[in-house]
Amino acid sequence: MADRLLSIGECMVELMQAEGDLLRKGYAGDTFNTAYYARIFLPQDWSVDYLTAVGNDTVSDDMLAFIESTGVGTSHIRRVEGRSPGLYMIHLKDGERSFSYWRSVSAAKTLADDADHLRAAIEASGIIVFSGITLAILAPPAIETLLSELRRAKAAGKTVVFDPNIRPRLWDDKATMRDTITAGARAASLVMPSFDDEATHFGDADVAATISRYRSLGVDNVVVKDGAAGVTLAFGNAAPEFVESAKVDRIVDTTSAGDSFNGAFIAHHAVNGDAQSAARFAAATAATVIQHHGALVAKDKLEPLQ
Repeated sequence: MADRLLSIGECMVELMQAEGDLLRKGYAGDTFNTAYYARIFLPQDWSVDYLTAVGNDTVSDDMLAFIESTGVGTSHIRRVEGRSPGLYMIHLKDGERSFSYWRSVSAAKTLADDADHLRAAIEASGIIVFSGITLAILAPPAIETLLSELRRAKAAGKTVVFDPNIRPRLWDDKATMRDTITAGARAASLVMPSFDDEATHFGDADVAATISRYRSLGVDNVVVKDGAAGVTLAFGNAAPEFVESAKVDRIVDTTSAGDSFNGAFIAHHAVNGDAQSAARFAAATAATVIQHHGALVAKDKLEPLQ
């Protein structure tokens, strides 16, 4: 089926600066952000669901209520006794962000522990989204469980989307990180890396090298995001195509720039099948998002794009 999107990963409690010394609470996480933006831009007859795990505490109750309020389905979210959602704080300087994390008892670390639950959710979906962060928070056996199911999905003709979203501090060592990211890419049919990550951690000299490396892993389609330098698309056997970034007069907060691009691209491409127009639309979406605070920009601020 191709009318159900499933995003897999960790949604966290987000703390961001408000007036004075106050903090504002929200909920976000790379694959949830992607689901949020995909939900906004997909037709209403599509289903968008999130797969993760949360606890049985009040914070988890509030998070589930919030996710449901965005139109993203929660039926695949397991509840785990003795666990709770992770938390992170955004620090901003000149529009660029850094983070502090508290996730030692994050329930999301157990999201792949129930293999039957995982398989049923993936089999019910036509598009499956995951990221390097999804892999980084899991124990090695759970990583293999997840990747095994994703390889099955890819072999069955489903669209499996992977954003490497490389965060070294989440990994025990660089070799494990690189090996696991590579394994994640092999399980995907569409990989959406950020070039600066690939250059830093895989030593790619240019965007062409990133595309070549992922294609050598059996990835059919690659979308390389390179910030203000634009986006390069490599779909099937076609020659790579370049799409310019959208102009931004003032950057407020780059949180979720890549996630919003991913969600908008996946939604547009799923409906229209045109990678170039999907990239232009996604670039415009990301440009709008980074002119607002926080990971999740309200739907009404994105209505001009629709």
